[in-house]
Amino acid sequence: MGEEGTGGTVHLLCLAASSGVPLFCRSSRGGAPARQQLPFSVIGSLNGVHMFGQNLEVQLSSARTENTTVVWKSFHDSITLIVLSSEVGISELRLERLLQMVFGAMEALSGFAEAAGTAFVSLVVSGRVVAATEGWWRLGTPEAVLLPWLVGSLPPQTARDYPVYLPHGSPTIPHRLLTLTVLPSLELCLLCGPSPHLSQLYPQLLERWWQPLLDPLRACLPLGPRALPSGFPLHTDIRGLLLLHLELKRCLFTVEPLGDKEPSPEQRRRLLRNFYTLVTSTHFPPEPGSPEKTEDAFHQAQLPRACYLVLGTEEPGSGVRLVALQLGLRRLLLLLSPQSPTHGLRSLATHTLHALTPLL
Repeated sequence: MGEEGTGGTVHLLCLAASSGVPLFCRSSRGGAPARQQLPFSVIGSLNGVHMFGQNLEVQLSSARTENTTVVWKSFHDSITLIVLSSEVGISELRLERLLQMVFGAMEALSGFAEAAGTAFVSLVVSGRVVAATEGWWRLGTPEAVLLPWLVGSLPPQTARDYPVYLPHGSPTIPHRLLTLTVLPSLELCLLCGPSPHLSQLYPQLLERWWQPLLDPLRACLPLGPRALPSGFPLHTDIRGLLLLHLELKRCLFTVEPLGDKEPSPEQRRRLLRNFYTLVTSTHFPPEPGSPEKTEDAFHQAQLPRACYLVLGTEEPGSGVRLVALQLGLRRLLLLLSPQSPTHGLRSLATHTLHALTPLL
């Protein structure tokens, strides 16, 4: 969605074609994710006018208001994609092309998984999972963490067939981890049993599903080290961050948000890892047992909790600041420069957590 320019707001909606039930909604402003979402009444109206036209055998493909362009497109009588853009001078053709690319990416991952005969497929950029099938997201925590790490640690190869044991799912019987290089630093990963053979996937099946999507996939590559969309507003004091979604068991992590040189990425990674261990074991330990979810417990979960750590205070301007903030199901850890004032750490963490929420 960032390709639609830097001057307007873009809303992307995906709905079930038959029922109109929203499947997902995404918004961006100036190329960066935005928290602003369209009200359900507006989504219902946009889908309703499209379905009304279909019932009269009229195909509504686009419309313009004073400051917004809207494009509708249905695919296989299964889903309807709607995009709204307030960018000045945006063309309906460009927005329709965006919808085609969005659907192509959605279809490619699930279609490739079905053709390969496995429910476990992911798209990995520099050792980070940027898209995956529902089966892959349901993997146990050890597998979900270790498999991308393994892929990121291996030397570059066009294709691999690697035996792996799954600590949670299959600790005694090996599975096969197949990897296929789509672009440099971008790989498809499949977790499967005895079949399919690697020669069945590469190169024929790979080219069939992914060749048409090479251009939009290239846009994923800059996400590798930074792990954030281009133009995402991030405070210049931030040297590294870890955002956890405790229910989804997913995270967003980077030690190279702005390309600074000091401290080194290895040092930042170690500092964040040690701070995570401290925070998890001491300040935000898991609640014992599984108490019933009362109204008081719900409100308690919505109250933010925070802690911070200052290192290297012997010399002015040296060391780092570390702050952790938990609000609801999200926990954010920040590594900050020594110039960041201690009294502003919580405010900075709160602002950053709100900015990152649409991403996870």
